[in-house]
Amino acid sequence: MQDTPRHQGLRAKLVRQIAAKDIHDQRVLDAMQKVPRHLFFDTGFLEHAYEDKAFPIGAGQTISQPYTVAFQSELLGVQPGEKVLEIGTGSGYQSCVLIEMGAKLYTIERQIELYNKTRVLFRKLHYNPKTFYGDGYKGLPVYAPFDKILVTAGAPEVPQALKQQLKVGGMLVIPVGFEKQVMTAVIRSGENDFETIEYGSFKFVPMLRDKE
Repeated sequence: MQDTPRHQGLRAKLVRQIAAKDIHDQRVLDAMQKVPRHLFFDTGFLEHAYEDKAFPIGAGQTISQPYTVAFQSELLGVQPGEKVLEIGTGSGYQSCVLIEMGAKLYTIERQIELYNKTRVLFRKLHYNPKTFYGDGYKGLPVYAPFDKILVTAGAPEVPQALKQQLKVGGMLVIPVGFEKQVMTAVIRSGENDFETIEYGSFKFVPMLRDKE
């Protein structure tokens, strides 16, 4: 689990590339500088860790493109101490970026292979999110409400269950669509009132329904 000066240099270069793509939140950039992305890769693929590209991680899933992680993180605007639900733990990389930004993180994963793998990795890296194996469409109603909810897979629509688990004033960030997705922010402005803002197009793996 080494993070060498070479890794740190490559990471700094990647962060500069992301900043050049109009990511301006310094807290996001600082968090991405701290999280060693290469440790979320199998050793045979380490040369790809600091490319601004998504990469397969098994179970039909990917570790998101760093720019996408930065875009979602900036849009979510996590403040220190906020209670955040992440739908789709995946590799755990996005989770660690959110924790570095100060999130009290709850994260749920649909694929048992990834769930087991990331739980071990979090411990090795000394991160301590609350991890769950289950159906992201249902969220975690027992632990609601949340200040922020982040979905890291493409959904055909915004799940009503997730909207209802937001605090009033809270925000849900979710990519919505089929072949390509539109990054969508849903803000709960009142008990029964929601505002929706759409951003650019992205490409995500599909959000899976119903735990096996």
